[in-house]
Amino acid sequence: MFDLSAPAAAGGTVREVLGHFATGVAVITAGGPAGPLGFTCQSFVSLSLDPLLISFSPARTSRTWPLIRTAGTFGVNVLAAGQADVSAAFARSGNDRFHGIGWSPGPGGAPRLDGVCAFISCELWNEYDAGDHTLVVGRVLALGADPAQEPLVFHRGRYRELVPGLSAHVR
Repeated sequence: MFDLSAPAAAGGTVREVLGHFATGVAVITAGGPAGPLGFTCQSFVSLSLDPLLISFSPARTSRTWPLIRTAGTFGVNVLAAGQADVSAAFARSGNDRFHGIGWSPGPGGAPRLDGVCAFISCELWNEYDAGDHTLVVGRVLALGADPAQEPLVFHRGRYRELVPGLSAHVR
């Protein structure tokens, strides 16, 4: 049974309720003048097939998104099961996010992280004000996936696997 008595703006309630929606985890990357850039993003979605567009929503407080915006092109790395440590590395503040993380340039030059289950190369299409976040829309330039990989899933505040123990990569 649902308890709908809590006000919609109650912070803890919002996180608890919206946390019931399972999501994949992506790392948005780009090449920057001082080296590769990236941040963890849980709000990635497919947006349109014609034209082929994707979307994600970085926080307005992000210091990395403005640098990626300047690059004009970026990559979406869909993390695979077993890459929770990669997610955590790109979620923290600082300039050492790529330390110990293998990668190679993807189409368009954005870093493609090793072991991901999918990679999407994009150019910035548009962005929109979305409250305390920015809604970014990217036009897909190239994409590919590894069908042998299962995705990293985030649900109710924890990383999960679709089929526990089936993780292709143990990190």
